[in-house]
Amino acid sequence: MKYRHSALTAALAVSAVALAGCSGSSSGAESGSDGPYRVLVTGAVSGQGALAANSQTSILAAKAGAEAVNKNGGIGGRQVELTVVDDGGDATKAVSNLREAIASGTKPDLYLNSGPSTVSAATLPILKQNKILSFNVGPTENSSDAEEFPLNFDLSPSPAEYAASIAHYAKGKGYQQVGVIHGSSAYGEAFGKAMDSSLAAEGVSASGSEEYDVAALDMTAQLQSLKNKGTQALVVDAYGAPLGYLLTSLQRLDWNIPLIGNTSVSGTALVAKPAPDGVLGTPVTANLVMQMFPSTVYDANDGAVNAMVETMASQGQIPSTLILADNYDPFGLVAAAAEKAGGSDDPEALADALENQEVLDSAKTAFLPRYHYSAQSHAPNLDNEDYRFAPPSKLLNGQYGNPGA
Repeated sequence: MKYRHSALTAALAVSAVALAGCSGSSSGAESGSDGPYRVLVTGAVSGQGALAANSQTSILAAKAGAEAVNKNGGIGGRQVELTVVDDGGDATKAVSNLREAIASGTKPDLYLNSGPSTVSAATLPILKQNKILSFNVGPTENSSDAEEFPLNFDLSPSPAEYAASIAHYAKGKGYQQVGVIHGSSAYGEAFGKAMDSSLAAEGVSASGSEEYDVAALDMTAQLQSLKNKGTQALVVDAYGAPLGYLLTSLQRLDWNIPLIGNTSVSGTALVAKPAPDGVLGTPVTANLVMQMFPSTVYDANDGAVNAMVETMASQGQIPSTLILADNYDPFGLVAAAAEKAGGSDDPEALADALENQEVLDSAKTAFLPRYHYSAQSHAPNLDNEDYRFAPPSKLLNGQYGNPGA
């Protein structure tokens, strides 16, 4: 991931950002049909390394989404006023920030986070209690449960959705004896279990699943076990430094095998940088393809995505892959819901509208091509064609495969 852009960092340190075209009402005024549509986005502005880079990309996406919807008349005729707060990636701080915003008399109309899932788990009950509409980039076990959290909508697919897509890809490639290696994190464990069931559902033979400690520096033993079981293709879950250790362990075994990385892999800057800073162009990535969304792969003909990227880049350097640009889409989604509901004041009416597929199809989104929320599930519920599998390459504005990179 690229270094932080100093100008962007300085801008994010400001607690409230009033975007171009928003109403001139004071920040202490109560929100309403005649006032701005207040959006609170929280992220690890003061974080370090990948955490900070991911947060910056998430916040840039929110700023770009707000700018785009304001140019088109706002949400229900109200211009968006975006407030950025620093949670440091810490759930306790995120809770304090949210409670402070509610107590100040400027309760947000919409709340967005930048992950991780611990922030989601801590803030969702407060959002529910205060009837605040929210979109979430860090899904929890029950965050997409429409009955438990009727005003929350997940932007990122669940581990089960990701796994189903990979199993479908593996079947299409004709792979059998597919192995899985995953981290010991809560996400990694959920993904590993989901891969087992997804491979079975696709009729793909599984050779085994191995878990590694995310603090480990060597995964040779787990890889050797999978090799000994006749694994012919390997599904990899690894984010950040563990991915480097895992690839080094593969090289140590001299194991030349097709690798399918999940979005944790495609979200790791290591694969987009040539040696010595990364592994791009080295033998260990020669057989690697990575799961990602269409917006993460450059397409000169995709006008919606290119407009999103251009707007994001105009506000600062995009420091990580567009896998983290989820927060662009809520603005188009809520604008479409407000048109259906006849206004933007009632969060429950907006949530009901977001369960209507016609509304979702009309929403101007770019991060994901489409969403499939329903009265039963507030997960994106993507189709298999809504994913891409591409090899590593240099990044340009958060995208793989750009010939200008």
